Amino acid sequence: MSEAGGGPGWGFPVPQRAPWSLVAATAALCLVSATSVWPAGAAPMSREERQKLGNQVLEMFDHAYGNYMEHAYPADELMPLTCRGRVRGQEPSRGDVDDALGKFSLTLIDSLDTLVVLNKTKEFEDAVRKVLRDVNLDNDVVVSVFETNIRVLGGLLGGHSLAIMLKEKGEYMQWYNDELLQMAKQLGYKLLPAFNTTSGLPYPRINLKFGIRKPEARTGTETDTCTACAGTLILEFAALSRFTGATIFEEYARKALDFLWEKRQRSSNLVGVTINIHTGDWVRKDSGVGAGIDSYYEYLLKAYVLLGDDSFLERFNTHYDAIMRYISQPPLLLDVHIHKPMLNARTWMDALLAFFPGLQVLKGDIRPAIETHEMLYQVIKKHNFLPEAFTIDFRVHWAQHPLRPEFAESTYFLYKATGDPYYLEVGKTLIENLNKYARVPCGFAAMKDVRTGSHEDRMDSFFLAEMFKYLYLLFADKEDIIFDIEDYIFTTEAHLLPLWLSTTNQSIPKKNTTSEYTELDDSNFDWTCPNTQILFPNDPLYAQSIREPLKNVVDKSCPRGIIRVREESFRSGAKPPLRARDFMATNPEHLEILKKMGVSLIHLKDGRVQLVQHAIQAASSIDAEDGLRFMQEMIELSSQQQKEQQLPPRAVQIVSHPFFGRVVLTAGPAQFGLDLSKHKETRGFVASSKPYNGCSELTNPEAVMGKIALIQRGQCMFAEKARNIQNAGAIGGIVIDDNEGSSSDTAPLFQMAGDGKDTDDIKIPMLFLFSKEGSIILDAIREYEDVEVLLSDKAKDRDPEMESEEQPSSENDPPNQSAEQIITSSSQDPDLAEQAAPEERALSPPPEPAGAPSPAEMDNAANISPSEQNSDPTENHESTSLGGECTDLDDQPQEPSETEEDSNPNVSWGQKAQPIDSILADWNEDIEAFEMMEKDEL
Repeated sequence: MSEAGGGPGWGFPVPQRAPWSLVAATAALCLVSATSVWPAGAAPMSREERQKLGNQVLEMFDHAYGNYMEHAYPADELMPLTCRGRVRGQEPSRGDVDDALGKFSLTLIDSLDTLVVLNKTKEFEDAVRKVLRDVNLDNDVVVSVFETNIRVLGGLLGGHSLAIMLKEKGEYMQWYNDELLQMAKQLGYKLLPAFNTTSGLPYPRINLKFGIRKPEARTGTETDTCTACAGTLILEFAALSRFTGATIFEEYARKALDFLWEKRQRSSNLVGVTINIHTGDWVRKDSGVGAGIDSYYEYLLKAYVLLGDDSFLERFNTHYDAIMRYISQPPLLLDVHIHKPMLNARTWMDALLAFFPGLQVLKGDIRPAIETHEMLYQVIKKHNFLPEAFTIDFRVHWAQHPLRPEFAESTYFLYKATGDPYYLEVGKTLIENLNKYARVPCGFAAMKDVRTGSHEDRMDSFFLAEMFKYLYLLFADKEDIIFDIEDYIFTTEAHLLPLWLSTTNQSIPKKNTTSEYTELDDSNFDWTCPNTQILFPNDPLYAQSIREPLKNVVDKSCPRGIIRVREESFRSGAKPPLRARDFMATNPEHLEILKKMGVSLIHLKDGRVQLVQHAIQAASSIDAEDGLRFMQEMIELSSQQQKEQQLPPRAVQIVSHPFFGRVVLTAGPAQFGLDLSKHKETRGFVASSKPYNGCSELTNPEAVMGKIALIQRGQCMFAEKARNIQNAGAIGGIVIDDNEGSSSDTAPLFQMAGDGKDTDDIKIPMLFLFSKEGSIILDAIREYEDVEVLLSDKAKDRDPEMESEEQPSSENDPPNQSAEQIITSSSQDPDLAEQAAPEERALSPPPEPAGAPSPAEMDNAANISPSEQNSDPTENHESTSLGGECTDLDDQPQEPSETEEDSNPNVSWGQKAQPIDSILADWNEDIEAFEMMEKDEL
C-alpha cells in the first residue's frame, strides 16, 4: 500500500482531484489481500505448494510462448495442432475473429509485460528487440479498432511501462529510449481516422495502411459498432496522451464515452449491445454485462482509478445500480431489454461475463461477486471449461472454449479481496484442466467442444497476455514479483499502466456532465476503498457462507427457485401466462387465452393445427408480449422432434507416441454403424485403404484388418465405403474430406447419412473428418510409422486406462428468436448438422436458416401435428440438465441443428411487411429487439 496510510484493506477518502498515491489506494482493493482468514477445516495452502503451482504456471507459459516463437513467429498467432503460424489470408477465413490479426506479430506484443510479471526479464529484453526490429505497423490489412487497441496499443504501452521501470532499477533495458512508446504513438495516429464520424464513435474497422473510406481501404462503409468496441479505448488512449503529451488521443476516447453516456436509455440507465455510429440509434436493444458491452463498464470504473476524474465514477455507479436492479438475478446475470428492463431478452449467458465478479471486487460489492463466481465454477467443474454460452438451467448453448482468461481474472481478484484459500484451489483446478485437456505438443489448443474434448487449431494471443499473468499472480507472494504490482492498473487485456499517469500531462478539462442527465442517488456512490474488516467482520466463514447455498446449483437445483419470474412481478394476483408446454388445442379456456394474446388457431387439411399471431389484435401490449413468448416456446417444442434425430459430434483422439491423447479432433458422426455414445469406444491403429476412396473391394485387406481404415470422401455412398472396409476386417473407419483445406473451424459438421437401404449390417463405427483435421492424422502417419487413435463420443482422460465418463447428451444451437415465426414438423433425418462458431471477443449467434416465408405468410404462425397436440407436455419438453432433469422451468430453450442442401429447414421466418399500429410502439421496439437479438453481429 502506498503512503496514503492504513493497512491492507483499510478505507481511504479520495478527494475529487486525487494525487496518484491516493488514486492508487482506490485501486488497491483488487490488488491487496484481506486479513488472512479461511474457513474452518480448510487450512491455508502452504507456501511450498503455492510455489510449486507458481512454477507450474511458469513451465506452462514457457511451453506456450516457446512453441509460438519456434513454430509461428513472426506470424500473429500459433496454430498448436499443426505447429505453424496463422498468417492472415493463408488460412481459411474465420470471419470477424481474424480482424485481430494485422501481420504485426500479435502474440509477441501481447505477451511483453507478461514476461516481466513472470520474472523473465532477459526474455523480455530479447522480445522488445525483436518487436523493434521485425514488427511493421504499415500493413495493407483491415483490422478491428477495438482488438488492435487493447492488444497491440495496450501491449506496446504495457511493455513501455515495464521497460522504463526496469531501466530505472538499473540492471536491464539500459539501452531503451522509449522506442515502444514511439511505436505506440505511430499506431495511435493510424487508429485516429476511425473516429471521423459525426458522433465521435469510431468505425469498427480500419486499414492500417490506407485508413478509412478510400477505395483501397476496403472499409468505412460500416454503420454499426458494439458498445464495448467504442467504449473500451480510454485507458490506452489516455495513457498514450499522458506518456507523450499529445492530448488528441484522450480527447477522442472521451468524446466516444460521452456520446455513449448521452445515448443510454434514460429510464433504465442501461445501454444496448450495438449502436449506429452515425445516428446514435440503438440497433440491438438488449443489455447485459457479457459480449458486446462488458469492457465498457470496466473502463468507466478504471478510468476513474487511472485518471482521477469523478465523472467516470458517477457514470459507472449509475450503470451499476441499473445492472443490479435489472440484470443481476443472483447468481445469474441475464440480458434484458433497455426499454423494458423487466423483460428478459434471452435465456442463456455467455462466457465473457465471467469478468464481472472481478469488476465487482474493484467496486467493493463482494457478495454478488462470490455468488456469480461460484456458479461459474460449478459449470466449469461439469465441463472442465466454461462453455462459450450456457442456458439458465446450465445446459451447453455454445460448446466452444477458446481458453478465455476472464474466470481466472475474477478468481485472482476474489482471492486478493478475501484471502480465502478456496480460490487458490480454484486456480489449481484451472491449471490441472489446462494441462490435462488443452495441452498439446506444440502449445495449448482451444476447445472445439467441451462436451467431446475435441480441439480447435487455435491459441489466441490473450491466452498468453492474461491467463498466465493472473494465474501466476494468484500464487505469487509479493517478494516473488520484481516490482510493486499495486502501482499499476490492469487494462481489459491485463496490460499494466502505471497509476502515476493520473498527474501527468493533465491538460484534458474534467467537466462533470453526469448530473446534467439524471437525478443521482448519492447513497449509490462509493467514494472510499472498501474496508475488508467491514466486508468480513470477524467472520472467517463469510465467503464460504455465501458460496455454500450454491454448491449444488448446477448439479441438482432447477433455477426456477433462484431466478425472478419477471412476468409475474407486474401481474399481482393474476394467473401466470399460458406456457406452450401446457397448451391443448381442445381446451376452450386455452383458446380464449390465445385470442387475448392475438393468437388465432387454424385447422389445416393435413390434420395439423396452425397458430397465427397478429400482435395488433392482442388485448394489450402485455398480452402481446405473452403471445410472442408463447410462439417462441411453441417453436422450441416443435423443434424438439428434430433435435432428437440429431447426433452429437464425436472425437478422434490420437493416443500413440508422442501425442498420448493430447490431440483431439472434432469428428462428424454417422447415422449408421456402431453408436459410440451407447457402446465402448473403439481403439486401434490407423491404415489407409486401397483404393483410397473405399468404393470397391479393398486390395489391401491385410493392411486394414484389425485396424481403423482411413478413406477419402467421394465417388460413392458413405454406407458403401463402410461395408467395403468392414468386409476387409477393419474395426472402424474415418472418412476424410476430399475438399482440400476444409476445416471444422469454418464449415458445418457432417453427419453421414445412409444410402436409403437397411444399414443394420454395418457394425463398425464410422466418423467423418474435414481435410484439415484429417491431414493431422496423415501427417502423423508420415512422421511416425504407427499411429493409434481412439474413436469415442468424448475424449478420454490421458491416463493409461483412458477411463471413460458418462456425459450429458449434447445440444446444438437454438433457433433465432423473432416476432414472425413458423413451425413445421418433420421426421426426415438431416444429412448435415451445423454448429455455430462464436467469434473471438463478441460471441456470434447461430446461422440463420434459409427458406423465409413469402409475404403472404408474414404473420406469426405455428404448425402443430395432431400427435403434438395430444402428447404429454412434459414428454415434448423433456431435456437433461448437467446433473439431472429440470421439469418446472418457465423458459427451457431447445437447440435444434440446422441443415444444408438436402434437408428441409424446420424453422423459418421473414420480416413483417406492415408496421403495427402506433398505439403499440413499445411493442414494436420489442419485436425489433427480438429480431436483431440472435442474428446481428456484436
